[in-house]
Amino acid sequence: MTVSNKVPRRIAQTVLNSLKGGVVPRIGLPYITVGRKNEIAALLHDVDIIAEGGASFRFIVGRYGSGKSFLLQTVRNYVMDRGFIVADADLSPERRLQGTRGQGLATYRELIGNLSTKTRPEGGALTLVLDRWISTVQSEAAQETGLTPGDPALSAAVDKKIYAVTSAVSELVHGFEFARLLSAYYHAYINGDDETKAKVIRWFRGEYTLKSEAKEALGINMIITDDDWYEYLKLFATFFRLAGYAGMMIMIDELVNIYKIPNSITRQYNYEKILTMYNDTLQGKARYLGIIMGATPQALEDKRRGIYSYEALRSRLAEGRFSKPGARDLLAPVIRLEALTAEEMLVLCEKLADMHAGLYGYTRRVTEEDLACFIRIEYSRIGADQNITPREVIRDFIELLDLLYQNPSMTISELLNSDEFSYAESEAVSNETETGFAEFTI
Repeated sequence: MTVSNKVPRRIAQTVLNSLKGGVVPRIGLPYITVGRKNEIAALLHDVDIIAEGGASFRFIVGRYGSGKSFLLQTVRNYVMDRGFIVADADLSPERRLQGTRGQGLATYRELIGNLSTKTRPEGGALTLVLDRWISTVQSEAAQETGLTPGDPALSAAVDKKIYAVTSAVSELVHGFEFARLLSAYYHAYINGDDETKAKVIRWFRGEYTLKSEAKEALGINMIITDDDWYEYLKLFATFFRLAGYAGMMIMIDELVNIYKIPNSITRQYNYEKILTMYNDTLQGKARYLGIIMGATPQALEDKRRGIYSYEALRSRLAEGRFSKPGARDLLAPVIRLEALTAEEMLVLCEKLADMHAGLYGYTRRVTEEDLACFIRIEYSRIGADQNITPREVIRDFIELLDLLYQNPSMTISELLNSDEFSYAESEAVSNETETGFAEFTI
């Protein structure tokens, strides 16, 4: 049975449309994953450590279109299946790790807004997690005591279990206020007080901008700020574990937006925040927390503006003398993505051809020889060994499949041998070589 028979049409449609548009699909990745076996295995080793109470920090480094975001999404889906809560965000001019106009807090808000679980993979899972926690505690208390709902003794038992969680959280930095808010949410939940629940959720999302506003609403004379938002992510990681999840994984992509900051002092403040997060995870100051950041080689290695311009990070992250292309240390903090081989791209294109045929209900016309010819042309372009990326190949191939489907009289050899195809291919390589930047995500 071919892959196309196994892929639901809804998923096939999403996957093909996303790939053709140059973005990574949120669903259906197992159907098209090829290569990256060693990188995925290294990251999943971290997942086991996190679930045991440890922490990890990794950089995924690759040029635009090399597969960074694809790898991040693959790991994201895997850890959610393992019972983790995942928060992801892309940095931008408005979202940084540190800023003078709330850019760090904006990143925190994006992460909390994108909180995802296996049952809520699209994000927005914070309220669901809190309600599930309270419901689980109530069920556990009822089973342990044999009491029925409405019994005052059961309420006391639930209070005791809730207190045990809030007490554990209150021992951490900013934990006392965090615990008070968890307790406030719990009491609002059992009293049906939706207004207070909404206020607590708003506070957890970092939406209060004035301490006085938070104090009036919740009696908490503290708000989440640009300076301390990361401390609250550590609190959430501990709380999520106590609430029954395996841990928390944070994924931050597009570090190139820090590299592009024109002000050197602002860049240094952002790199200093990275160093704080890096040290916390490696020194055991964070628990049940994994952090993965995506960057381009230039954003990492440029000693004038990149991460390596901050000496404390460069000395920690620079490769040793023995690593080299084809023999990278995947247990190091930085995982550098090697280019997919022509053989791996051939396998991927075959999967996409099957998926396309299954989606549109036709018998696949593209043969093994056609696939080999397509890959040979793509990889024989001038500079392809240095510049070709999976996104370019995938985009071209899906366009090829679309044209063949819409024009039954056309043959694949006609398209592959056309002057337009050859010219477009050489132009793509030339343009990317000249600019050094192609706005790609996969």
